[in-house]
Amino acid sequence: SDPHCPRSPSNRSSRTLSAREMYLFDTGGQYLDGTTDITRTVHWGEPTPLQKEAYTRVLMGNIDLSRLIFPSNTAGGTVESFARRALWDVGLNYGHGTGHGIGNFLSVHEWPVGFQSNNVPLEAGMFTSIEPGYYQDGEFGIRIEDVSLVVEAQTEKPFLTFEVVSLVPYDRNLIDISLLSPEQIRYLNSYYERIRAHVGPELRRQRLEEAYAWLRESTEP
Repeated sequence: SDPHCPRSPSNRSSRTLSAREMYLFDTGGQYLDGTTDITRTVHWGEPTPLQKEAYTRVLMGNIDLSRLIFPSNTAGGTVESFARRALWDVGLNYGHGTGHGIGNFLSVHEWPVGFQSNNVPLEAGMFTSIEPGYYQDGEFGIRIEDVSLVVEAQTEKPFLTFEVVSLVPYDRNLIDISLLSPEQIRYLNSYYERIRAHVGPELRRQRLEEAYAWLRESTEP
């Protein structure tokens, strides 16, 4: 292997984390019963007003697409602008796709599901990521990515919606509540209740009390 390109962190090659920057964590693993692809962006210090607004608008786009109800056999490309609208409102955008299909113990980026114009129509049972973002060249990057399952909506006619299966809180330090609508806040609170109900007992079972305390604090209404 190339000694100038170490495969693990070292004091010579690695930067020290600080509380003065935003960090984007693109995480995932492959397990016998599923594949995860979850991105969270955090700031442990004092974010700038632009960082906070951009993050909040990315989150608004994630929520707006995740809670969307749409007709069966709708193509992903038809609805992906819901993830961009809150950014578009203030002249911002991102230059990558809004989401991709995710295989079951297969490819993390799996064709033909997704939100581009040449993807197949969405159907119940498909797994896709939902991942809007925003990037300021040379300064910071934001992406909020969840794995979502396409499910039948509770409507009279057979419509569809998404069920987010990634149970990881968003960074409260970066959310400007004043920008969120009552519906978006309700969605967030419901999501946080689900995280507590599903993840909380497992952390306690494993005696991970520090992680459990963080989870409780991170999922306050």
